[in-house]
Amino acid sequence: MSMILSASVIRVRDGLPLSASTDYEQSTGMQECRKYFKMLSRKLAQFPDRCTLKTGRYNINFISSLGVSYMMLCSENYPNVLAFSFLDELQKEFITTYNMMKTNTAVRPYCFIEFDNFIQRTKQRYNNPRSLSTKINLSDMQMEIKLRPPYQIPMCELGSANGVTSAFSVDCKGAGKISSE
Repeated sequence: MSMILSASVIRVRDGLPLSASTDYEQSTGMQECRKYFKMLSRKLAQFPDRCTLKTGRYNINFISSLGVSYMMLCSENYPNVLAFSFLDELQKEFITTYNMMKTNTAVRPYCFIEFDNFIQRTKQRYNNPRSLSTKINLSDMQMEIKLRPPYQIPMCELGSANGVTSAFSVDCKGAGKISSE
């Protein structure tokens, strides 16, 4: 089943988590993805503003703007247009709700944890696409992704988790492909 599993709001300059949804799945693949999520969080400033990391059964997608990144973990078959529409919606709400000065001066992890309520509600809507309202214009996002596809982060750019190289990082030929899948 294709679905969004978790989402986070991260400060780009230092990887400080500002808010996150609660994860319930505890599979081995999910644990490895959390390591990638954390590694990506520390390197957000090195990547373009729209990216995807494919980790086998899961994808990590993120967008960054104004020093804040909006990241999500979803199943590999979750549609890109829905993934980036979801992230765009999180971004718009976060920017509208919070003063960017507060995000820049935050010192505690998860200091905007109350934003989790919005993340959870939005995640539920996007996990049931039939319930999505017409307020999101998927054709606009589809066109945007087609014109400016997400940068595909190769595993070799991520490095290793705790000194252990991932099975996915063996081949780094053709690194950084851009795809509009």
